[in-house]
Amino acid sequence: MKISKDRVRFNVGGRIFETTSTTLANAGRNSFFGALFSENWTLKQPNNDSFSNCEFFIDRNPDCFSVLLDLLRTGDLNIPPNIPERHLYREASFYGLLDHVRSAKWGQFDGNRLRHSRSVTGRAPGDGTAIRAGPDGGCCVAHGSVVHVYDWIMEEHPPLNLDYQRVNDVGWVDSENIIISACEKLGRGDGGMGLFSKGTGELRYKFQVCHDNQVKSFTAGALSTSSDYKIFSSCKGRSNEYGIGVWDQVTGKQIDFFYESPGWSLGDADKLQWLNGSNCLLVATLFPRKDNCYISMLDFRDKRMVWSWSDFGAPTTVDEKRVRDAIAMEESNAICVVNEYEDLGFMDLRMTGGSVRWSSRSRMMKGKLSEEPCYPKLALHEGQLFSSMDDCVSVFCGPDWVLTSRLRRSYGGSICDFSIGGDRLFALHSEENVFDVWETPPPPVS
Repeated sequence: MKISKDRVRFNVGGRIFETTSTTLANAGRNSFFGALFSENWTLKQPNNDSFSNCEFFIDRNPDCFSVLLDLLRTGDLNIPPNIPERHLYREASFYGLLDHVRSAKWGQFDGNRLRHSRSVTGRAPGDGTAIRAGPDGGCCVAHGSVVHVYDWIMEEHPPLNLDYQRVNDVGWVDSENIIISACEKLGRGDGGMGLFSKGTGELRYKFQVCHDNQVKSFTAGALSTSSDYKIFSSCKGRSNEYGIGVWDQVTGKQIDFFYESPGWSLGDADKLQWLNGSNCLLVATLFPRKDNCYISMLDFRDKRMVWSWSDFGAPTTVDEKRVRDAIAMEESNAICVVNEYEDLGFMDLRMTGGSVRWSSRSRMMKGKLSEEPCYPKLALHEGQLFSSMDDCVSVFCGPDWVLTSRLRRSYGGSICDFSIGGDRLFALHSEENVFDVWETPPPPVS
């Protein structure tokens, strides 16, 4: 890449700045500064002036410009106390440098290096239902019948609702669109599923379930998406519409439905997880939603259940280990489960109907549970396993999933849900309307 070494002068809001075209090229082709270069990265001349007299006037905030220019020079972000962060982010957005600011503000995600960044208190009444991390560092939080949306600087966007019916799950289709699943309201056809704009809160379309060529009202539950633009949801109707529905996320049209077989549970699923490697969907219906746990892998290509496990008929013991969450681990051909004591268990995906191999080394909580415990949740990210229990999140690493770190904050009570995405971990507390943001510090600038 050929880059001119000439000095460049900017007049920003009446203040003069000088830099080089090499520094400006660090902003990238899609930035404000990238537009100043030709296709072969030669700096364009304004008004046919000589480079010695080259000056660009920009009617923007000079203090913020100084910080962003230093970021391009050094890769380090130093925000003076007199500059509000939201003002700097606004200016970074104008120059097309938000990704540079994000990269400098926090590093690549590592569960063992996470640090508490902030706690965000919302305005919604009641306990939270779910929190989901967005791909750009923001998140959305479901409380009752409303979903609150936050961008990566934790500014709240217009709230979302689907006919003000209770929200069961929420997820990001991409950085601009959010999908909500909600309960059906009998006799009105409200609820179901809807796709919303993150920025405006506009309902773009509602999803429908067709059974025997008739549109049916339904309650939508757990959600998942695939890399080939499909949306999956557990569904419960009033006739025979129990199972997993599939929709095209671009058109919103239903493209498939996997009906629940007798003696099994799909429509009440607590969790769905799409597996790109095997092109299968994990479906987990867990205690206490049902008296027994049902975990299965569905292959929609030939409409069959390729793997299944249930504790139905298993003998009960005094120290009963009820599965509270499950997650598939494709690289190790296993499914990891967790019980109310935060014991981790593992099942081999190559064997159907096998038993759970519980790992006592993972146990974090000993003695009695808290008076109002939240059931543990699991997440897998970049080769690290995460499990929530009471007011902390545990991190497990290595082939034997050894406990390596714990994340804990005293404010807000037990963690009812957590989510990882956009190089952040978000933890939603149950006793107070608050969620925590955890980030990995950036590496030191050499």
